[in-house]
Amino acid sequence: MAPQRLTWLTRRPTAWSAVVPLVALGAGIMFATSATTANGTDLRSSGGDLPGLIREQTRRNAIAAEQVRRLRADVDALSAEQAPGDLRVTQLTRQADRLMLAAGTEAVTGPTVKVTLTDAKSVPGVLPDDFTVDDYVVHQQDVQAVVNALWQGGAEALMLMDQRVISTSAVRCVGNTLILQGRVYSPPYVITAIGNQSDLKAALDASPTVGIYKQWVQAVGLGYDVTTSPEQTLPAYAGSINLNKARAGR
Repeated sequence: MAPQRLTWLTRRPTAWSAVVPLVALGAGIMFATSATTANGTDLRSSGGDLPGLIREQTRRNAIAAEQVRRLRADVDALSAEQAPGDLRVTQLTRQADRLMLAAGTEAVTGPTVKVTLTDAKSVPGVLPDDFTVDDYVVHQQDVQAVVNALWQGGAEALMLMDQRVISTSAVRCVGNTLILQGRVYSPPYVITAIGNQSDLKAALDASPTVGIYKQWVQAVGLGYDVTTSPEQTLPAYAGSINLNKARAGR
């Protein structure tokens, strides 16, 4: 049954498929180096608490984001006070106001389309031929496929989990967790877009990469749910709008 099912399934590509040989080579070098360096001692600290470190850093990032929001509000208030007596400040303030929607630095209210992606509820004790446990979880490219489709469908504003995102926001997954702007999330992953609901849903249906994910929804029970709301407010983007690294396409 499994081989027949795979005839219509399209494998979801992952970054691992390209880097596994390099990782294997690097691991061999690391093992050899660590064996020489350790000389029989334990290189790992027995007191490590990675989940605790992640939670603490997430808390700090949330506090920092709130501080940034308050500072931006202070800057806006001071600029507004200065604007009446300064023509240049007035012009710059008006220009900034016109760009706020595109930059994502203001809250937006409107009709939404919400997409929820979830891992499969159960994994068989004995996996079918050609299937792995990795096939039963949501991957970074699955989240990115939905985000890209919604942008393609004309989304005016986009939120991933509880954070506003913009076109340059990086969606990264580590294991079965998602890291966005310094915060860590576990599935289900919720992507919310404001815009023309018909256009947004049509873009999801037309996306080839979302279509691949839907094949796996049927095959292994991954979750894919699309709902609409007549009105919802998405918060302002709290991250940096400056690009640290960029490369022109060829």
